Amino acid sequence: MKYVALSLFFTLVLVVAKAQPSFFDAQKNYPKVAVAIKTRQDTIIKQFEKAGLVWPPKEIYIRSFKYDSQMEIWVRNEQSESFKLFKTYRVCALAGTLGPKRMEGDYQVPEGFYYITEFNPRSEFHLSLKLNYPNQSDKKLSDSLRPGGGIYIHGSCVTVGCIPINDMQIEELYVIAAAAKNNGQDFIPVHIFPVRYNNSKSVDYLNRLFKDNPGIEPFSVKLKEAYEYFDKEKRVPVIAVGKKGEYFIM
Repeated sequence: MKYVALSLFFTLVLVVAKAQPSFFDAQKNYPKVAVAIKTRQDTIIKQFEKAGLVWPPKEIYIRSFKYDSQMEIWVRNEQSESFKLFKTYRVCALAGTLGPKRMEGDYQVPEGFYYITEFNPRSEFHLSLKLNYPNQSDKKLSDSLRPGGGIYIHGSCVTVGCIPINDMQIEELYVIAAAAKNNGQDFIPVHIFPVRYNNSKSVDYLNRLFKDNPGIEPFSVKLKEAYEYFDKEKRVPVIAVGKKGEYFIM
């Protein structure tokens, strides 16, 4: 009887597990996501095939460049592979200036190393993906009482410190990110840089900014190291945070 009871128990567990909707299927219960999947997924799959990528993605990596108003979506099929660039979006609005976010209400877009913590299918900015600002570095370097928060990648092309893209693009990115999460990627990194460090005009602008605000130069140097590591290796660098909030590229 004991073995029969255990057998029935595990059978029940399997039945319940199978009845649980996947993350991707659960997202379809939200109208805007359901429409995005219906209208975008087939095109995304064709774009993946054309790029030599497998759908659904195993891993994605997002990096954004404030001054250049661009956001890149990188994809790889296996951990043993290098990332391949899937697409570059135009960031359609920018608040604040170059330099990291350091307090609530400064309208700054953060700079640094983040990851997606929340999928928001009910966003007032169409759809949105929340970032883990303030991260461990920000908590040490930002205003201790009012560091700010609520930083998203979202649609609607308006911002007071987030990263906006147009509605079609956020639908596409949301579907891709949801598919990656559904495929096992719980940690989706999002790295935000002040400029493209391979664009001489952008770097010249950043260097001029250093003259007026030299305090941000050491911070930017660490961001540049991470940018160059990925550009060379096509692998996301491992980032550590020191006691004073400084970044280290491992």
